[in-house]
Parts: sequence; structure tokens; C-alpha cells
Amino acid sequence: MPAAHRPGLRVDAGLTIPESELSWRFSRSSGPGGQGVNTADSRVELVWDVAGSAALTPIRRERILERLSSRLVDGVLTIAASEHRAQLRNRDAARARLAEIVAEAMRPPSPTRRPTRATRGSKERRLSAKRRRTDVKRLRRPPTD
Repeated sequence: MPAAHRPGLRVDAGLTIPESELSWRFSRSSGPGGQGVNTADSRVELVWDVAGSAALTPIRRERILERLSSRLVDGVLTIAASEHRAQLRNRDAARARLAEIVAEAMRPPSPTRRPTRATRGSKERRLSAKRRRTDVKRLRRPPTD
């Protein structure tokens, strides 16, 4: 589907980023491409204002801002893609990467681990292994007469 006809970037079942919130910048890419590198603006930067997005609920916005704080500049997330020679493929790669990063950031935190106690059997096994190790080391010592 061409980029102009897409309704938005689908991140998960509950979130689709409207195309109007995404902005693109294009520049010349480094790397392979021969003479085409000097003329084609194949490097793509996809910019999304997380802090000002209307697509996010306040809870999701806060979670994304917190988890991606190291990647954001003034609440704006920028994804660069230049791995392909064609601009269109780089655009698709940037969209996919943005969706993946946002979905990962929105994932709820895993439940905290409830501490458990060691079983009696595991304590006994540990102590008997320590006793065996002590005996081995004692046998290595020179005899005390």
C-alpha cells in the first residue's frame, strides 16, 4: 500500500499513530550505491512527537516518555534508516522500527518476583556438598604429626 494512502502506523491492537503526526526528513545516505549516492536522498528520518501525540492515553504517554527517555529530544522520537539503497525501503524500515520501539515501550512491566524460601532438602544438599568439599581439602593438607 503506498505511504500516501495509509490511515496511520499500526503499533498494536489499541494504538495506531495517525499519519498526520509523523513527519519525514530525507538526506543523502552514506554507504553503497555508486554514483547514485551522490544524487539520491535515500536516507530517511521518521519523526514523531510523543509528548504532543493525540493518539496516546496519558498512561501510555507517560510510560513511553519514561522508557524512551534516553532516545527522546524534547519529547520527540527520531528514527533514522539508511540500510537500503531505495528510499521507499528505508521508509518502510523506519516505520517498522518505530512500531517495534513504541510497542516495546508500551508493554506493561513484568510482575515483581515474590521471594521464596529455600526448601529443607536444598539446604541439606548444599551443606552436605560443603562438608564433602571440606573433607577433600582436608585430605590435601600435609599431615600434622
